[in-house]
Amino acid sequence: MNKIINTQVAEKFESYPPDIRQKLLELRALILETAYEIDKALVLDESLKWGEPSYTIKGGSTIRIDWKEKSPDYCGVYFNCKTTLVSTFKVLYQDIFHFEGNRAIMLNIKDSVPVEPLKHCISMALRYHRIKHLPMLGG
Repeated sequence: MNKIINTQVAEKFESYPPDIRQKLLELRALILETAYEIDKALVLDESLKWGEPSYTIKGGSTIRIDWKEKSPDYCGVYFNCKTTLVSTFKVLYQDIFHFEGNRAIMLNIKDSVPVEPLKHCISMALRYHRIKHLPMLGG
């Protein structure tokens, strides 16, 4: 797995309980892998936004991941609520994911991650400004 270079992000991951950290690092790895598959030359920015690990590439919409004590059984993959991303995901993957409004896919920490559907959602977010004009974001 790629080393976390941003010290604030690394500290944030260290602050999570071990089982949560492992799940979030798995989500991080999917984001990194998907970004690399989109374009090996694109630079993925990893930072903290709203205190959460955040990922974006040029032409994309920001993706954040986090776990909150108020929902201890779930970690979230958060998207910009002013986009059509989550509404599109709901149409495509309503039987696979649990959603929080128009901003997040919520994953049970005890369940395995549905890798291919989640990578598809991540890919749409990372390419959002290039595909937002397409019906169903080209999905």
